Amino acid sequence: MTSHGSNVRIKRVYEQPAAEDGTRVLVDRLWPRGLTKERAHLDLWLKEVAPSTELRRWYGHDPMKFAEFRQRYLEQLREEPGDSAVERLRALARQGPITLLFAAHDAERSEAAVVRDLLVP
Repeated sequence: MTSHGSNVRIKRVYEQPAAEDGTRVLVDRLWPRGLTKERAHLDLWLKEVAPSTELRRWYGHDPMKFAEFRQRYLEQLREEPGDSAVERLRALARQGPITLLFAAHDAERSEAAVVRDLLVP
């Protein structure tokens, strides 16, 4: 799990839940492979904040494309439904700790990292 000193953290959905996670929000568009809903321990699945299918496929978790992915993704998040989803996450973060969950292997080059950085001033 990684945190930036705020109440917004990111964590792979496959990791064990912890008390400090607070509200657990899955930010992937697709359900994580091999994971049951019971094992995920989610409070919310916010697909609307996930990158579009086209952007996700283009990126393919290629580290060389991350800077461009980040820029394109932030543009998507400024439009609906992403903008409303980000506002919902901000509201949750004002109420207490939240953990953005994702399935990718590279935490710092994931959509969750982009959203975390957007939420943390």
